[in-house]
Amino acid sequence: MTKNICATLDLNKSIKTFQSNITKLLDFGNIPEWDGKKLKEREEEIRVQAVILAGQCIALLLYNLSISPKILDYSVAQTHGWRSTNTQKHGYKKRQIVTIGNIEVTLNLPYVLERNPTSKKSDNALINEPKIKNPNQGFCPFLKWLGMSEGISPLVWSTIAKYGAIASSFDAARSTLMDWGINVSLKRIERLTYLFGEIGINLRQSKILNLEMGYLSNSNVLKDQRVVIAVDGGRTKIRFNKKGRRSNKTNRHGIVGEWMEPKLLTIYVVNEQGKKIRTSAIPITNDGTYSGYKEFLKILEMYLVNLGISEAKQVLLIADGAEWIWIHIPPLLKKLKCPLETYQLLDFYHAASHLQDFADAAFSTDNERQSWFKKSRKILKKGQTLDLMRNMGKFISEATGERCKIMVRERNYILKAYRRRLLKYNEVAARKLPLGSGAVESLIRQVINLRMKGNSKFWLQNNAEIMLHLRCQWIAKSWDNFCDSIFNSFIKSPTG
Repeated sequence: MTKNICATLDLNKSIKTFQSNITKLLDFGNIPEWDGKKLKEREEEIRVQAVILAGQCIALLLYNLSISPKILDYSVAQTHGWRSTNTQKHGYKKRQIVTIGNIEVTLNLPYVLERNPTSKKSDNALINEPKIKNPNQGFCPFLKWLGMSEGISPLVWSTIAKYGAIASSFDAARSTLMDWGINVSLKRIERLTYLFGEIGINLRQSKILNLEMGYLSNSNVLKDQRVVIAVDGGRTKIRFNKKGRRSNKTNRHGIVGEWMEPKLLTIYVVNEQGKKIRTSAIPITNDGTYSGYKEFLKILEMYLVNLGISEAKQVLLIADGAEWIWIHIPPLLKKLKCPLETYQLLDFYHAASHLQDFADAAFSTDNERQSWFKKSRKILKKGQTLDLMRNMGKFISEATGERCKIMVRERNYILKAYRRRLLKYNEVAARKLPLGSGAVESLIRQVINLRMKGNSKFWLQNNAEIMLHLRCQWIAKSWDNFCDSIFNSFIKSPTG
């Protein structure tokens, strides 16, 4: 499917064409010619015909909707909020919409235009002001209402955005889309993916604004639930223009890549046995940002308020030892009136890695290192941190030079976490809550490392933010709900 196919707008004709083509494909002909390769080719051909028929049906549906006076009037009412006081009717415009299977249907639709009052001629011809062109001043209410202003159906747009986000590259996304009857250029896939994600970012910002104004609703999703909040950071190279003059040869600024840390969160619920719950009623929430910890805290607060964290039964905050996490997030949880059973925990496996570093510096043989490490790990897990500190202190008193510095550093790390009350592994384990932040580390790998991290990959910060947001929705298995929110955002009725 390399070219767009004109819509027949005749269901019987489309079915007859499909039946004729499929009948030929169902004839197996010469038996010796058949093998796995032959069957695969025939499967692909049948799929192509099925997708074309589906596209023809969608095109017919769109055409029938577009000629219904009631539908057109309703679309005007549902998009009233997009109009200004100067918006007026401006006749009809023909618009082409592409559905799955590369089926193209032409619709003749009402068009509204924003009249610019400054473009009118003055009474004095000598002082006429030039017309001011206003981009995007007109639109078709029908297309705006149904999310088709980009000339493609909602299913096509959401599918392009999905594969544009989850594939390893836009080129890989294009190959997958073509297999399923969506043939668009590489640049258009990139543009539509970023546009779709940008709308999602804007919706997130509107929720943050509603929170600041006190209008954000509480869904009570977390009522009486055992909630885990895991936080961590990744690494991505962000592209910046070099400072100074443009190059004489290219007339452009050079670029430089700088590593930035995106901050990610995952909020999920566990049952009484400590197993993660993943249902439509209790979804997993994933998100993050490249805009620093202050913006991250706003995003986290918005999600916690919207989910109803104050109604939770138990709350566990788990993360590594990053200073910004333990300085800023615990006060936020207190501000949001989390339940009395709120625990803060340093990722056990992160703490254990520091014990391993201590052992590497303290002992000269592998047997001694592993023996001490395993014993100390058990002591830490039982919550006997003071005993562990005393034991580490004995080895430090006998060490000198660089070995002593390493041992003091690792001991102080554990001691700092203890003073912050982040090492209550025995209490948390007794309540069958997780001891590790594997959920957010897995999120970072799937969202950041598999697509966005690499020495040869440079991202504009806005594009990286969008891609992170889109991939988080997919990993959380909330893509369909995310798409629903995007298309619902096009509705702006007078009462909306």
